[in-house]
Amino acid sequence: MNRVVITGQGVICSIGKSVPEVYKSLEKGFSGISLLDFEDIDRLKVKTGGQIKDYDPLCYFEPREISKMDKFSQYALIAAREAITESGLTFTTDDLSLGTCVVLGSSIGGVDTMNDSYKTVFEKKQNKLHPFTIPKIMSNSATSLISINHNIKGPSFTVSSACSSSNHAMGLAYESIKYGRSTVAITGGSENLLSFGGIKPWESLRVLSPTKCRPFSRGRNGLIHGEGSGIFVFENLDHAKRRGADIIAEVIGFSMSSDASDLIKPSLNGPERAIRGALKDAKINLDRVSYINAHGTGTIVNDRIECTAIKNVFSVHAKKLKISSTKAMHGHLVGATGAVELLACTLSIKKGVIPPTINYIGHDPLCDLDVVPNTAKESLVDCVLNNSFAFGGMNAVLAIKNFSD
Repeated sequence: MNRVVITGQGVICSIGKSVPEVYKSLEKGFSGISLLDFEDIDRLKVKTGGQIKDYDPLCYFEPREISKMDKFSQYALIAAREAITESGLTFTTDDLSLGTCVVLGSSIGGVDTMNDSYKTVFEKKQNKLHPFTIPKIMSNSATSLISINHNIKGPSFTVSSACSSSNHAMGLAYESIKYGRSTVAITGGSENLLSFGGIKPWESLRVLSPTKCRPFSRGRNGLIHGEGSGIFVFENLDHAKRRGADIIAEVIGFSMSSDASDLIKPSLNGPERAIRGALKDAKINLDRVSYINAHGTGTIVNDRIECTAIKNVFSVHAKKLKISSTKAMHGHLVGATGAVELLACTLSIKKGVIPPTINYIGHDPLCDLDVVPNTAKESLVDCVLNNSFAFGGMNAVLAIKNFSD
């Protein structure tokens, strides 16, 4: 089996339009949550989110390109461009082009385009839609555009598993290299739910916070959505070493599980099995894990179940772990959230900085772990877990570590 390393990363979200910007925001505990700005905002009860402000697609694309892309595809291409550039790879030879896969996560796809299309047909009573409506809506359009733009001809597909989409995608990309099906993988996720049609259905679920997202804190009352993309280059270690690539971290484990219990309410058993499975796949002892980037949505039930699962798996070592949720900073990006959160994991490995859980106002006795409240902590980090637990009971946990020969 092959070892898998990360050789490139890219991002765009509400706390930064590049990896250095996002790293800086994570270190400082900067919040990208602000008043949303789009049509029909007055019809929403929840009017805040992690929106990418001052975003101008013309800074990144030609007008003819923009007309064919929903925002979620634009975000994916921007992040992929940064990640691939950092990796130093070009897919000009048949061997590398055919040996590279693209595996992305997206929970819904082109929501912005769907929202505009429904407004055109039902509200404005027009019968003509943009000719590229279907290509813009397709959940696989971001994956396809990365493949097209970078001449990548290996297996390419999109994973949709709600909040776990990007972790599932990155895990499958890791396994594709580990088991020799691919040499390189472009992987991560992209999402853009920030429109009236994207947010209104979530209001009906009563899981959105009308104030602030406060993961693990007393007084928490729900999640807040965000938008953006995180993309990574995963690579066969031998291939990376032969070309002298800079290695960011090593991917060492992945596990998936299903609750098989309820579409909305999470169970304890599913997340616990996913965490145990990732540790088993990584072949590491419990005490090697230094940090867990938690799913940490800021809902009462989710946060308590995740803390209990961590305590059940790690036993006495749970009290020594640093655990934080960065969703309070960038929002919950649903299908892209695990990918953006993997940057918090690589930050902890590269710079020894654990990003904080901001907006924390007090202790919940059922979340009695070190959740790094409000201020980042410096700490030596060896192995890290990235947790994602989704509606439908779909769980995915990724393990990475500091690279060493």
